[in-house]
Amino acid sequence: MAKKQTVFFCRECGFESSKWMGQCPGCREWNTFTEEPVARAEAKRPAAGVRERPRPGRIQDIRAEDEPRFQTGFPEMDRVLGGGIVKGSLVLVGGDPGIGKSTLLLQLCRYVSEHGKRVLYISGEESVRQIKMRADRIGRFDGDFLLLSETSLDRIEGAIEAEKPDVVVIDSIQTMYREDVSSAPGSVSQVRESTNTLLQIAKGSGITIFLVGHVTKEGMVAGPRVLEHMVDTVLYFEGDRSAMYRILRAAKNRFGATNEMGVFEMVQEGLREVENASAYLLEGRPENASGTVTACLMEGNSPLLLEIQALVSRTSFGLPRRTSTGIDFNRVNLLIAVLEKRLGFGFGDYDAYVNVTGGLRISEPATDLAVTAALISSLKDFVIDSGTILFGEVGLAGEVRAVSMAQKRVNEAAKLGFKRCILPRACMRDLVPPEQFECVPVETVRDVVSVLRS
Repeated sequence: MAKKQTVFFCRECGFESSKWMGQCPGCREWNTFTEEPVARAEAKRPAAGVRERPRPGRIQDIRAEDEPRFQTGFPEMDRVLGGGIVKGSLVLVGGDPGIGKSTLLLQLCRYVSEHGKRVLYISGEESVRQIKMRADRIGRFDGDFLLLSETSLDRIEGAIEAEKPDVVVIDSIQTMYREDVSSAPGSVSQVRESTNTLLQIAKGSGITIFLVGHVTKEGMVAGPRVLEHMVDTVLYFEGDRSAMYRILRAAKNRFGATNEMGVFEMVQEGLREVENASAYLLEGRPENASGTVTACLMEGNSPLLLEIQALVSRTSFGLPRRTSTGIDFNRVNLLIAVLEKRLGFGFGDYDAYVNVTGGLRISEPATDLAVTAALISSLKDFVIDSGTILFGEVGLAGEVRAVSMAQKRVNEAAKLGFKRCILPRACMRDLVPPEQFECVPVETVRDVVSVLRS
């Protein structure tokens, strides 16, 4: 008998190899290779003279028109998607277990079905009664909304062909399997082949399909990396399950920008969007407390104000602790090193803790100046005026570098009642400060200390 052929796949990134390796060359992770059989389909050769050759068209003859869209019921989600749901698109929604992915899509299905669209919700993890119990908490469903509990892609394909829905939700893609692929559901081969089948359905029939995807411990969608390349849009639903806030981000979007963000609040009836996220995130700010400062960052084209807190206390051990929540740990260490080298501040005998309130994770360098100010304020135990915001990037030489969209950041701060902004001097070139709003330019972190203590 012929030996059954197998290949090895990386569970993290989908790298394929003919032999097992301890470390994946693609993602550099250890012990992630799994052995799976090769699924080979018998190739059918077309009859002689019947094969059609594709004919490319001239780019001048192709008409570029806006894709038809329809709304989700959440203006925040419409903005993240680039203006609404595109007909025939394949959207992947990832997030931690229990974060609210299924609730978000169930509310989306309710709105879409009540506005003339036929919706088919397919769950491989819950029964239809469980979905009904969750739907009753959200509200009454009066539209053309169908439920199906199934994991076989062959039967799901038949149900889609029979019902002809406008929107399909697959919850989740890791539970689906094809019968002609001889591997377990959730494996690299099954996820890839299942996604490819749904991609052909979406593009061939013009049906919008939402896929729910599990995530790894690093927060990335589980399965092969090709999964994110195949879909049109990748959305991440983030947040702390113990907190009320949820953040919807677009990591990939073929029909819009990838740097937009939507803020939601989890309530008893489901998810509710937060229109003014800055005011919402700044609620409950402590008064007359050192180590707290307001920063402004950009999420897409929208400015977002949030609070950054720092606590510097004398260490009880020989090695001081460094902890950060919501911001890159290495970035905090870099800023502490800049303060020690350029200003002579001694953090060697102190523990340093940095926290971004609201459960957000930030990566924009424009928050460097705010983190630096919070660390100095806590170390020297002085209070930064609550009507002051800061933004700017800090370099290794202690210089404060310019950031983009300074005018939008300043206008947002003035709208929320702030009176002063400390910003890079280079940003003052084309800036028009609002009325009764003071803009204080700085060039180095030493200038920041002088302004804050004045």
